Amino acid sequence: QVQLVESGGGLVQAGGSLRLSCAASGRILIIYTMGWYRQAPGKQRELVASITRGGITNYADSVKGRFTISRDNAKNTVYLQMNSLKPEDTAVYYCNAEILSSLGSRTNDYWGQGTQVTVSS
Repeated sequence: QVQLVESGGGLVQAGGSLRLSCAASGRILIIYTMGWYRQAPGKQRELVASITRGGITNYADSVKGRFTISRDNAKNTVYLQMNSLKPEDTAVYYCNAEILSSLGSRTNDYWGQGTQVTVSS
């Protein structure tokens, strides 16, 4: 099957930076859109940023100008560089990927296990 493994979360002071990584492994033919979502306590999961295989990016308004999403197709990895972090960025961050595992099949959405990001004021 397919696994997404995230890393890079942690505790940081407001104004600081963190870089999240998410590596996909397993039965992968093509990875289409990859993205990062987050879920704060008591809130719904929300899209933070996404990137297509060709590099077209999309950001939530709340993170524009502070976060940068990128990917390395050769490594099946997506990154999220987070700068100027704010306490309201505190959440569990989840990696998501749309993956085709074999010819003739359909794509499926996969999720990572989540990584905690805590920003102290």
